[in-house]
Amino acid sequence: MSETFADLIACEDALMFVNAAITSTGQREFHHDAGGQRLSLEFLHSYMLENYREVYAAALALDVNDHNAAMIIRNLLVRAGDVDAERRRLEGRLIARRLDLMPQQRVYRLFRDLRRLKVNNRRTRAIIRDWLAGRTDPAFDAVKYRNGVKTAIRHAHIEPGGELRTFLFAPSRVKAYETPIFEQWRRAHYEKAALYELPYTVAEGFAAKHGIAREDFLERIAPRLTRLERLRLQESARAAKAGAVAADLTAMPLTRLASYVLSLPLDDRAARRAELTEALRTAARRVAGAARGSWGRVAAVLDDSYSATGSGHKRRRPLAVALAAHYLLDALAKEYTPLWTSGRSDELLLYPFGPTPLGERIIDALESGPERLLIVSDGWDNAPPGLAADVLRIWRTRLDPGHRYAPGRRVLIAHLNPVYDAEDFNVRRLSPAVPTAGIRNAEDLPTLVELARFAEGRVGLAGLRAHLDDRTARFLKERA
Repeated sequence: MSETFADLIACEDALMFVNAAITSTGQREFHHDAGGQRLSLEFLHSYMLENYREVYAAALALDVNDHNAAMIIRNLLVRAGDVDAERRRLEGRLIARRLDLMPQQRVYRLFRDLRRLKVNNRRTRAIIRDWLAGRTDPAFDAVKYRNGVKTAIRHAHIEPGGELRTFLFAPSRVKAYETPIFEQWRRAHYEKAALYELPYTVAEGFAAKHGIAREDFLERIAPRLTRLERLRLQESARAAKAGAVAADLTAMPLTRLASYVLSLPLDDRAARRAELTEALRTAARRVAGAARGSWGRVAAVLDDSYSATGSGHKRRRPLAVALAAHYLLDALAKEYTPLWTSGRSDELLLYPFGPTPLGERIIDALESGPERLLIVSDGWDNAPPGLAADVLRIWRTRLDPGHRYAPGRRVLIAHLNPVYDAEDFNVRRLSPAVPTAGIRNAEDLPTLVELARFAEGRVGLAGLRAHLDDRTARFLKERA
């Protein structure tokens, strides 16, 4: 059955929203300020909720970032009365599953927003109660996220029992707690040694109160640090000569590790080349998994131009995504050819610099005879402007498979863009001739390459809905 014009519009709208929800966090980007980003993103959410609610809810099963997942959950709960009971049940399952995957602080912030908006229907209270009941260590949450826990309990009309209630609402009435972490918190007000049994973010406040030197504090709190806290603190700890704070880089997520590497001075990167390179390769191999070496000949055009600087909120984020994608593609490919827009070849010493000659690099990549060509760029082709679009158009219309000059030599081309364009309500496309998908973490690259095929127009709304239904079913099955 052929697609109607309305179906094609719906498919395009759905892809536009997914791209935005993957890339945008409502923060300033290189080309757009935070106000424009937030306004554009809020409009897209309202538009999708009103016109394509099923697709909007199904986006929770995709690789949308936590900021947009929280917005989707909030909007679905605000407009809970707009759908029937069966649809509400499915949305409730999607919401519960997504909440399990989100960072705790993000969930508590969402609950606070729901209280501010006075969203207190029965389903909202049940979702909050179920999520709180599923916490593995409620006492730890009460200490680390005390205000968030109090807000959630009040909003869901929960009556906590025992010491949890006393700790949250009348802590000064107790002379000693039986719950160990509550007792450590109480003692930390007047005893320095007790604070080292608390979570880092809580202990840091007590350390400042007691006037403890930063070096001494970091040395003693090191065993309590989480993996990501270690990564964030490693350089400041080195400056403070607190050698005990050392992160295991090989266990870090790939894109976050790439951001860390790019944050280091060039001299430090050069001095630690073997360590950093091995960590990035190990993380990439872990992401590639069983698909390692299965992508055949791969060429990548990777953007390290000046716009890869990002913004104050997303410092070097576009470049970090490109660097992480470089190592992941190296792991996925049997033969790999990377081409940076700057022409540099030492990826470990990259920094944002110069214009964006995407067209020239795409020509170089196609000349290498790849089976797959991946372009990771914000899409601002400017050296010269528009060359990339022309190259891709000519390749697709004259040299694509089936053409007498290149029979059977199909090249899968996809553009992955880490930057949301607020003015276009989408990520910036290079050319209608190739699909574009938004990307925030390089770990999602294989999935996004699959999603990008819908943007080619060869798979319409029915195919997209089937894809979303499949992703939703797998997403919910993982929780069962």
